[in-house]
Amino acid sequence: MEEWPEGPLLLGVGWDFSERLVRTAADLADALREHLVCAFVDPASYLTEWEPDGTRTAHSLDPVINDEAAFPSGELLDGLESILGEPGEAWSFRVLNGDVAKSLKRLAESTGASLLIVGADRPGALAWVDRLLEGSVWGNLTSGGRLPVMVVPEEG
Repeated sequence: MEEWPEGPLLLGVGWDFSERLVRTAADLADALREHLVCAFVDPASYLTEWEPDGTRTAHSLDPVINDEAAFPSGELLDGLESILGEPGEAWSFRVLNGDVAKSLKRLAESTGASLLIVGADRPGALAWVDRLLEGSVWGNLTSGGRLPVMVVPEEG
């Protein structure tokens, strides 16, 4: 039997991630004795500069700056901490900008991830239109990639 390749597990979390998704990823990371990297990609922001020293500058595509714009990373981190405890040796949290699938692929490559984990598509008419125009995140991740992708269905 082939051994699992070394490298962290990368979990893509959205605005409204499920506890089941996070627990499934955390349990698998624990069983494989690998670090879990939880990553949120803000599709309404884009990377404008990436300096050789690692400095990055991002700007929002939404010209209105309000409390809602500050919501994602702080609230998402609080939600993850309520399920996983404080970030540390077992898990960490990253915020990325731009196209969700491309950003997750880049992070997977830069961290040497052994598996990418995402939730299944959201239900509803608006989500259907998004998938029709842009494709599903998991579909874009699985096309032409070398990294295995695990899709965790929502509880039904």
